Amino acid sequence: MARVPGLSADRPAFEASSFERALAGRLPSRWIGWRLRLLVGTALLGCLALFAVIRALSHAPTLDAQWQSGPLGQPVLQASDDPRLQPHLGRTLVLVGGAGGAPLAPSAALLFGAPRWTVDDGERARLVQARRTLDALFAGGSLELGFDDGSRVRVDPAGRGYGRLGAGFWLLAAPALLVYLVGAVVFLARPQLRTLLFAVIAGCQSLSLMWIGLDTGRGLGPTAPLPADDLPWRLTLDLATGAASVHLFALYPWRFPRPALIGATAWLGAALAAALAWTGAAGGLWWWGQAATLALCAGAAQVLARSYRAEPHPAAAVMRRLLLALLATLFVVSAAVAAAARWQPALAHDVATAAVLVWTLFLASLLVWVPFLSRARHLMREFAMLAGLSTVATSLDLLFISLFSLEPFASLTLAVFVALGIYAAARQWLLNQLSGNTVLTTERTFEQLYRVAREVQQHPERDAELLGQLLRELFDPLELLRVPRAAGQARVVADGSALIVPVHEAPGPGHAGPLSLVLRFARRGQRLFTRDDARLTDRVVEQLRRAVAYDQAVERGRTEERLRIAQDLHDDIGARLLTLMYKAQDPEMEDYVRHTLKDLKTLTRGLAATEHRLSHSAAEWKADLQQRLTAAHVDLGWSFSFDEDIELGVVQWSALTRVLRELASNAIYHAQATRLDVTAGLERGAFSLQVADDGIGRAPQDWAHGLGLGGVRKRVKQLGGEVRWRENGARGIVCEVRVPHLTAPR
Repeated sequence: MARVPGLSADRPAFEASSFERALAGRLPSRWIGWRLRLLVGTALLGCLALFAVIRALSHAPTLDAQWQSGPLGQPVLQASDDPRLQPHLGRTLVLVGGAGGAPLAPSAALLFGAPRWTVDDGERARLVQARRTLDALFAGGSLELGFDDGSRVRVDPAGRGYGRLGAGFWLLAAPALLVYLVGAVVFLARPQLRTLLFAVIAGCQSLSLMWIGLDTGRGLGPTAPLPADDLPWRLTLDLATGAASVHLFALYPWRFPRPALIGATAWLGAALAAALAWTGAAGGLWWWGQAATLALCAGAAQVLARSYRAEPHPAAAVMRRLLLALLATLFVVSAAVAAAARWQPALAHDVATAAVLVWTLFLASLLVWVPFLSRARHLMREFAMLAGLSTVATSLDLLFISLFSLEPFASLTLAVFVALGIYAAARQWLLNQLSGNTVLTTERTFEQLYRVAREVQQHPERDAELLGQLLRELFDPLELLRVPRAAGQARVVADGSALIVPVHEAPGPGHAGPLSLVLRFARRGQRLFTRDDARLTDRVVEQLRRAVAYDQAVERGRTEERLRIAQDLHDDIGARLLTLMYKAQDPEMEDYVRHTLKDLKTLTRGLAATEHRLSHSAAEWKADLQQRLTAAHVDLGWSFSFDEDIELGVVQWSALTRVLRELASNAIYHAQATRLDVTAGLERGAFSLQVADDGIGRAPQDWAHGLGLGGVRKRVKQLGGEVRWRENGARGIVCEVRVPHLTAPR
């Protein structure tokens, strides 16, 4: 495996073992064997667990009533199909009694609040006690409800059934199952510690979603099968998520020298915070729990930052941006809950319920999206952006309600307008930051592709180098490697950090065998490669191959046409000149025709040959000039040097041959020279030619350039060079030709 020249030597080398596994197809192309069976078993287990929860919830006793929070923080009867409760619609519930225990004065927090998101320790203790009292009352059977108008109603709790679980439960149960299945698929696709940690994160958030769903569908009923005090349980899930994130990012995308120590530190901190929650040994437990959760998230972000500094893996950059967005959102949510508890206690449980719901859904959506970053389409990126927008809008709404006591409609309207303004102003920047996607414009891409295609046509042996240059401009990779392996098509490997691009499928001119290019870390480690990049690269490679094939076909056509013309000249014109030579009436005419035949032979041989060695061409040029000048009684001075014996194409050979002949003809017939000095040379690809005579020509700036001199200019320009004439001292003219790059196009 070779590194392309020009890369920084202090960058970490590509892990050969990982690339070898990727080329060998380490993962099965289809889910077969034990993976398929285990995945099916895991999915069935998740579905059975969900069904068991649904069945337990459907059999749990409840009242046929729907409640809402009143202005004083007490439950208000909103709707009921029970005839005994319908006369009391709109009344505030002030008492719940029964044979199972002492009467209870309910609050809206009892129906909608959760101990996990109750800020005050005393309020949380009262809520837990109220939950336990309500559980005892429901266990006793018949209940007596007292309303604020002094009326009493005795009702009998009954199982809610499947139809009364509530839309909120079903809407949260589905994403909970989806997050669980994504975690299982990621782990089974590549069973190792880092995927196990991702599965732990997904499992914890799946349970959190299910817990919220159970709370939303509970209403005025017992908390069973859930515990009355959910703070230790749910805080443990959040702390486990944070600790698993720190441990995961210590392993991936860059493995720290001692990842176990980092992971153990994170798990120890999470365990200590969880122990405080379970024992209740510290005051301000909610504050401690939130601080620990935020600290673990910040620690994960710091680990990713250190990982990116050590190795600029694009996954680290993308994940760090996502994690910072999550951290900022969690901070806003925590601030909204704390502010509501401090200044709007009547709305505290509503704010907490909404804040926790949108935060958990946002996190769940990212968990579902992250494993497919390298396969993401624009739709998935837009989905992530909309999920973030919804979270920001809801968080701002809750924060406005908590801090400024705005009306719900006014607060929601203001929050939506602010969020939409942020989204409209920074949408493209945010998308680029999420995916690190900065590509060339269509016009620039076409220009680069056209330029490289032309160069590949001229130098097909450099196709790998030229393709690498184009891919650098398209993706700006941190590293570009040459690997002597065959690849059927471009594909993304190493979780989107590398792109394999095939160059040669079989041995051919200029290379020894199959070759692939490996681009590592797009945009200098700021973005991931996606399948769209692989498809774009395949199209680029195909266009370059077509350009080379087209040029080869055109060149074959040109060669065949030259051969046909050469054959026709030889068979037709040559035969006629030969007949004319034999029928010549005087020796001078015979000699002229004989020289013409030699010129024709040189011309046809040049047309028939596809390439000419510079040394052979120089010898032919000298012999041809020597013969012509000798017949005209003109002396020849010849000097030719070169540092590389290159091969000239037909265009180069033909142009230089005709330039020399035209300049010699001018010296013989127009300048009436007695001596012609030719000096030519090739140095580092630059060709120079100087033809000087001692004839009668002067003042070349006043010449009218006819067909002869105009032809010289045209042929030199065709080679990419320039020509000029000047006086040769006291007598004669010097013609100077310079071609900066004398190369033969393929």
